[in-house]
Amino acid sequence: MQVNFADIVMSAVSPAQYPTEGYPEIALAGRSNVGKSSFINTMLNRKKLARTSSKPGKTRTINFYDINHEFFFVDVPGYGYAKVSKKEREKWGTMMNEYFTQRKELVLTILLVDFRHEPSPEDCQMYDFLKYYDLPVLVVATKADKISSSKWNKHTNVIKAALDFEEDEDQFVVYSSETKEGREEAWKIISSAVRHG
Repeated sequence: MQVNFADIVMSAVSPAQYPTEGYPEIALAGRSNVGKSSFINTMLNRKKLARTSSKPGKTRTINFYDINHEFFFVDVPGYGYAKVSKKEREKWGTMMNEYFTQRKELVLTILLVDFRHEPSPEDCQMYDFLKYYDLPVLVVATKADKISSSKWNKHTNVIKAALDFEEDEDQFVVYSSETKEGREEAWKIISSAVRHG
């Protein structure tokens, strides 16, 4: 995928604020410290398009990135880390629920998990939620450069078992923002979802 244009065009908190272009949408979900911003930046070959923060959980809106005026990357708030009130968390929950259950343009959700660790209960919950609503998922296991490649199979199996990963329906990519491992494979899957969305 040749990215000639990429820019954040909108930050929304309710469906009334979502873009109206009708482009296919690729949602990105994951724990607050999983490397979502780094994933967006390396996928798009940009250094600072998505802001990375030393304080996880900074994204509090649904952010829409226009890619080539063809589709959107949709960055949803990270879960599990941000120091926010219960009320704020409930607000996020409603916002996420509305997006994932009502958005017709959504063609693929990328669920980012940390390759080094077994998925958290929130990761498993998110995957179950997406499966309950019959949404296609690409699981991207980030920070692969931190694990020696001889152990990749073992870590892949641990993650898939914990998620109860559906091999027939979903896809799995081992990814590193440092080495660009998995970038090409991820783009192939995204391009296919955009085309057939």
